[in-house]
Amino acid sequence: MATKRYATLQRCTIGLPFLFKLKRPHNHIAGGGFFVTYSSLPLSLAWDVFGQKNGCLSLDELRALIAPLASSRRRDDPIGCTVLANPFFIEPGGWITDLPDWSSNIVRGKMYDTTENAGATIWRKVQQHISLYPFESSKINTVTLVAEQGAKYGSTVEIRPRLGQSSFRVLVTDAYQRRCAITGERTLMVLEAAHIVPYSEEGTHDVRNGLLLRADFHRLFDAGLVSVTPDLRVRVSPRIREEWFNGKVYYRLDNSPLTIVPTHPSMRPDPDRLDWHYRNRFQS
Repeated sequence: MATKRYATLQRCTIGLPFLFKLKRPHNHIAGGGFFVTYSSLPLSLAWDVFGQKNGCLSLDELRALIAPLASSRRRDDPIGCTVLANPFFIEPGGWITDLPDWSSNIVRGKMYDTTENAGATIWRKVQQHISLYPFESSKINTVTLVAEQGAKYGSTVEIRPRLGQSSFRVLVTDAYQRRCAITGERTLMVLEAAHIVPYSEEGTHDVRNGLLLRADFHRLFDAGLVSVTPDLRVRVSPRIREEWFNGKVYYRLDNSPLTIVPTHPSMRPDPDRLDWHYRNRFQS
């Protein structure tokens, strides 16, 4: 993907409508979703994160599909991943045609402003279709959307993008600069997005409910043998030594500050959720 397009997508607002236009001869809008993030991931990791949502039945099929577009012959080149929430698809009879200000040679997308004639026309037609989908609200009057922050499916807005496990994983990975929060490990294939409060216990797929951890620390965190205090210090349970007579590599990090913390305050781990984990999960 071109650097210019990458930079444009990186600046997009979470929740921005993102529409699907078909290829020739059908230069029509046939569906869309709501923008969550853009990231570049190794091909195998993109499959691990999104699976058949990549539009293929297997990793080998995805490799074969990507191969003619790849600049090299490596099997695990990075690919661009545009992550969307609440996708919707329009039946062929309702495809939106005659797009204003759309040139047939546009191949990398086009931005529209819904306060201007062309954008307003397209958005009015799209609204007729997405209002039929079971979003959190059946009335859609705005394109200002936000990712979930408090309630399970987002804060109170006209449409609440429901972030799934895949979106959560990509957002947390990039928020922590692709490094383990505890060790600083950079090997992307062994890094995992951990929920602070488990999703099964009313946790959310919210960046502030996540930590990017090396796989072994993720398992220890989920088991309560490692925790992070609200002031962002690592705690290692004595149970590791008591039960396995080992753990020197972990105890060296006990009571040390997190190595990596997201730069933006809105993506840093929630102190209340860290406190919940430390009080309810950590085996002191």
